[in-house]
Amino acid sequence: MIATDFSGITLKLKKAEGKTSVFDPVRKKWVVLTPEEHVRQYILAHLIEILNYPSALIAVEKGIKVGTMSKRFDIVIYNREHQPWMLVECKAPEVTITEVTLHQLLSYQQTIQCSYWMLTNGHQTFCADARATENIAWLLSLPAYNM
Repeated sequence: MIATDFSGITLKLKKAEGKTSVFDPVRKKWVVLTPEEHVRQYILAHLIEILNYPSALIAVEKGIKVGTMSKRFDIVIYNREHQPWMLVECKAPEVTITEVTLHQLLSYQQTIQCSYWMLTNGHQTFCADARATENIAWLLSLPAYNM
């Protein structure tokens, strides 16, 4: 498991009509702050502000086809050649990371084919090198973006 520290991160929040929204710097719009969105925004801020991942090469909540089903991935980070580099699946804090959530991520991975994938609920964060051929190659820290 990878330790992720969100203590220095401040999200842009606003309240309107009884609902709290957060500004998504990648989608450049306000979105309703659900528990999963809260995790997604903290992870995005961590990747962009702390690890210096380029926000211009990040996609959030885009549609994909997984088999015959239409799905939406949470986050994909692209390399400089605009090829998928890391797939991120976010869950609400109360959702425990299990084999079920891992299989959901891996079904997206089969379609997107990234070098790395990450699964997080904000408390538990796991990242693996998807290029490993035998077993899952768990990482002890998130990979640096240096492409």
